[in-house]
Amino acid sequence: MDQTGTADASDLGPIDGLNPVEQSQLLLARLMEGGQEDDSTCRVLDRLTKLLNDEADKNRKSPQKNDKVGSVCDVLDDVCVDTLLGYLDMRQAEAVREHALLTVSAYFNVAKDQGARALKKFFFDRCQKGTYDDYIVAFCAAAAVFPVATAPTVEMFLSEGFLPSLAPLMRRKWKSRKVETACLEMLNAASMHTECRQPIRNYCTEWLEEVIAQSNEDLSSAVHAADPDVQVTPGSIAMRRHSRAVQNLAAVIMAKLTAVPPATQQTTQGNEGRIQPATTSIEDLSRKFTTLLLTDPESGEGHSVEGLAYATIQPTVKEEVAHNPELLKTLVRILGGAPAKSVLTYGVLSIFMNLTQYRPAQSEEEKKMDQLKAYANAAGKLAAPNPLNDNDHVAARCKQVFEAGVVPVLVTHSRHGSSASLSLIISIVSSISVTTSLRGQLAQQGAVNLLIAAWSALPDTNAQAKRTAAQALARILISTNPSLVFGGTRARPQNAAIRPLVSILAPNPAAETRDLLPSFEALMALTNLASTDDDTRATIIRVAFPEIEEQLLSSNNLVSKAATELICNLVQCVEGVALYAADTPKAADRLHILLALTDAEDEATRSAAGGALASLTAYEEVVRGVVKRKRGIEVVLGLCVEDSEDLRHRGAFVIYNMVSHEGEVGKLARKEIRDKNGVEVLKTCAKKSRRAEVVEVAVETLKVVLEED
Repeated sequence: MDQTGTADASDLGPIDGLNPVEQSQLLLARLMEGGQEDDSTCRVLDRLTKLLNDEADKNRKSPQKNDKVGSVCDVLDDVCVDTLLGYLDMRQAEAVREHALLTVSAYFNVAKDQGARALKKFFFDRCQKGTYDDYIVAFCAAAAVFPVATAPTVEMFLSEGFLPSLAPLMRRKWKSRKVETACLEMLNAASMHTECRQPIRNYCTEWLEEVIAQSNEDLSSAVHAADPDVQVTPGSIAMRRHSRAVQNLAAVIMAKLTAVPPATQQTTQGNEGRIQPATTSIEDLSRKFTTLLLTDPESGEGHSVEGLAYATIQPTVKEEVAHNPELLKTLVRILGGAPAKSVLTYGVLSIFMNLTQYRPAQSEEEKKMDQLKAYANAAGKLAAPNPLNDNDHVAARCKQVFEAGVVPVLVTHSRHGSSASLSLIISIVSSISVTTSLRGQLAQQGAVNLLIAAWSALPDTNAQAKRTAAQALARILISTNPSLVFGGTRARPQNAAIRPLVSILAPNPAAETRDLLPSFEALMALTNLASTDDDTRATIIRVAFPEIEEQLLSSNNLVSKAATELICNLVQCVEGVALYAADTPKAADRLHILLALTDAEDEATRSAAGGALASLTAYEEVVRGVVKRKRGIEVVLGLCVEDSEDLRHRGAFVIYNMVSHEGEVGKLARKEIRDKNGVEVLKTCAKKSRRAEVVEVAVETLKVVLEED
């Protein structure tokens, strides 16, 4: 069925020639009449949804325009709204409820305040009638519309006297299982909302725990004590006071209330008498969900997953779940069979994200500020972070999740998932990629293609998820051979990885603190890619060279070193050489920076800069630029007397390249090197060196320098 409201209306009668108000009147009459097949009901609902959406579009385009025909909302009086909301009843077919929710959502979108008033009237009128049937309809409607009409639903949910009235209803001796379920579905939806959680804790915790903890033996004794004449037999209504589904749903609500602590531990004055502290721990609830998933998954799979998604916010539960291989494999199996863009998929992904999520990196100043806040909030007691959330524990959980076989399933879901699910998948893969030993296996199982595709698919508005995907990609490409990652017939071309990596070269502009780790990792990954072939090098230069140049001058030594190493690889291709060999001020400035880096404080940076010069000085224009540059010869000669054999080797090779040129450039280089005490420097280089290749280059260079021009 088309959920946009464009369903086939061939069986709706001759309504196309009527205006929208007249059409809506006929459609509502069909809905109020009832007795139709579900498919017909869905088509009527879809047609009404389209009329409401069309009116919303018209109002957006011409908000001041007076329509002589009138509004579809004017037709929807209290009786019609009651009929529409009645189709959200849990006793209706699932397809009917889904289509009715779209219609109700479209109605609230158009009706605004009128719709809010109609919803409240419907809800309180139904509750006031007090029959089981009315309770079911009211609670089902409230549960369904919470996400689409949150403000009015929260207001009526928190109205005076409503929440206290639920306990007597749920504690009635003779119960309606459907009333219980509808009530708990409503509480489950409400407990997602911050304003509602504390009132639910205040009024509902005690009887929710009664529902969760009740056993058949307890019930039998309670009923007999209340009325000795009642004969309680197995299978009787009394023995089925709370169904397993009801108990599971109550446990999910308790998990939400327990896992997400109240914003403040203080309560409003006068609440003390009715607040009952929870006695069921989050660990107890998580074990209940675990048992259900492992022993009877069909009976409460959705509720158990939802409960675990909240329970695994707590560190102790994370550890229990992560160290239960059977449970992890069960969750992977459930995820593998869950439909794309479903609540079940999102729930399992949330569990895996909770298990694998690292604490955000903090600067020293941020750590001190957190300590001060904790000290103030604890009234003098310093609250330390939970040790179960430290990096070692998270890394161990990531390994457990990986070994459960989650990555191939994530790859499959990433192809058809929603943006929200894709963000969770990226977060899970990113956390696993922190462990260096797992990166090769991640690449083998398709994580690289997943991350590249996810980065491309996510909108720019989801900037943080895109950055996370790019950084995870960088980590994997640092530790793997690009030819193995991109060499398969089904692999993406490796140039597809360049733009995601380039996107994190600059620090995140939205971050409060400057984190240079993504920049460093992206440079390292690009360096690895640039070691493969000239086409990749040329693409990196075309796409990213200005950003790479900026990182050369970073105040962070690691970032500057990584950028210099990348330049060393890029100048192995013609496009890279052209950046330094051209007779332009820009090329001269680039060469000046490279020469300055050969005199940097960091040894690895000096080595990378020397390596780049060793390639570039094969070209006359670069040699001429070095000679012209003030102190250019001195800094190159300085490499020849370094303590490191590698640095001396590079320095001697650069000098050899320069003095070996024929013609004017070679003469000029030889003269400058002799004038700058190059002969003695080369002799010292040869004497200090123990490796044959270094001595050989130094001696050959010395011979050329000493030749008569």
